[in-house]
Amino acid sequence: MNNSVSGNIIRFLALVLVQVLIFNHVNFLGYINPYIYILFIAFFPVKNNRAILIFLSFLIGLSIDMFLDSGGIHAAASVFVAYIRPVILKPSFGTMYEHQSVRFSAIDFGSKVTYIAFLVFVHHFVLFSLEIFSITKILLILQKTLFSSIFTILLSVIISVIFSRDTK
Repeated sequence: MNNSVSGNIIRFLALVLVQVLIFNHVNFLGYINPYIYILFIAFFPVKNNRAILIFLSFLIGLSIDMFLDSGGIHAAASVFVAYIRPVILKPSFGTMYEHQSVRFSAIDFGSKVTYIAFLVFVHHFVLFSLEIFSITKILLILQKTLFSSIFTILLSVIISVIFSRDTK
């Protein structure tokens, strides 16, 4: 088995387990929940097949949905983020993305935070829009999106810094 494939399998399983066993039980102020499983989608290798990413995003979202009994909203939000990831990669990394040479372990901190922030905000907006599913409660959707996104971004950046391989 390829080293990249085994690394992605380990990352997939570890993020699902950590999300289910730890972060699903965090409910700060009644509505702030971190969803760090999005890191799998964020750091999936750019050179790999996009259809595989969308399928794996569906699987990771479905796994979270099964544990939360949330009816597929995590799967839908994950698939949407995986689908629009190239649109977010291009402004975040520019020519590195155009030449398919983005290596997440070698990019600067600011670009990494910007990229994670865009992905998390989009994911959370779709997630909470599907969860609440009412245009009359748009302020609640935006409030949950903002505060959960900030918490998720902070945790995601901390996790990515801790587990990043420093190649310098």
